[in-house]
Amino acid sequence: MEFFRFTRDIPFMRHAKVFNIISLVVFIAAVVFLAVRGLNFGVDFKGGTVIEVNYAEHADLPRVRHAIESLNLGGEFSVQGFGSANTVLIRLPLKEGVSSAQLSEDVMRALQADNPSATQQRVEFVGPQVGRELYSNGSLALLLVVLGIVAYLSLRFEWRFAVAAIIANLHDVVIILGFFAFFQWEFSLPVLAAVLAVLGYSVNESVIVADRIRENFRKLRKASVPHVIDSAITSTISRTIITHFSTQLMVVSMLIFGGEALHYFAVALTIGILFGIYSSVLVMSPIAMWLGVSRENLVKPERATNPEKILP
Repeated sequence: MEFFRFTRDIPFMRHAKVFNIISLVVFIAAVVFLAVRGLNFGVDFKGGTVIEVNYAEHADLPRVRHAIESLNLGGEFSVQGFGSANTVLIRLPLKEGVSSAQLSEDVMRALQADNPSATQQRVEFVGPQVGRELYSNGSLALLLVVLGIVAYLSLRFEWRFAVAAIIANLHDVVIILGFFAFFQWEFSLPVLAAVLAVLGYSVNESVIVADRIRENFRKLRKASVPHVIDSAITSTISRTIITHFSTQLMVVSMLIFGGEALHYFAVALTIGILFGIYSSVLVMSPIAMWLGVSRENLVKPERATNPEKILP
């Protein structure tokens, strides 16, 4: 299906240096923000107390937040809907000298003073050790995904595409983290899940473009490498626009209607999808070209089907 047809190939590779300079500047800025400001880890990683509270009627989240703010607990906390409109999930950071039980009692006392129908369903304490383990396991998961992508692309295509694709995909990941560091948005397990999803989403786009480049090397035997890549990108633009627009509609729905629970998950996906389009087309392809990809790397020489017999 094609909604957008182009009669001429768009000369993307002619402006490859400009695109990659822009990418490098954004990438360096993201690294600087990560180094200077760091990520604002949520309770999942830093540890804290999680309280599930149920109300007899629809929970008023602003009133719940106001009641907790009146306790002056210090540090950031989150209040979000959970499961139904009557249930609230409260995440509180660690507080020195105050146990999880005492903290939950103080919170419930404040909530019941505001609304007597508030009842505590459960209390969970996430210790710093658990948070460090989640951080380590999340980093390991990210590393394994990266290694898997490199191995897959090396086997399916060629090592130049594997290197180019992983640079482009890590470019997306670092930029997502850079946004979270700059704005100090809470980095939680759902956000980590979004980052891993973006990696898979970006590599899918990279495979589509790489596969079309390989196909063009077979069809355009006398064309130059930049021309082959330009033709491949142009021919996949319609598919890229349709796929990413459809995906982004779903993500925007989560962003608008998903509430606080899905807010930063949807934000991370939005950033990743937008930069994923850019990197798969305008970062991966130029890097593969500069690494020296050619027809000989991707197309195996054809063997003669009826070889002539050499008579003695």
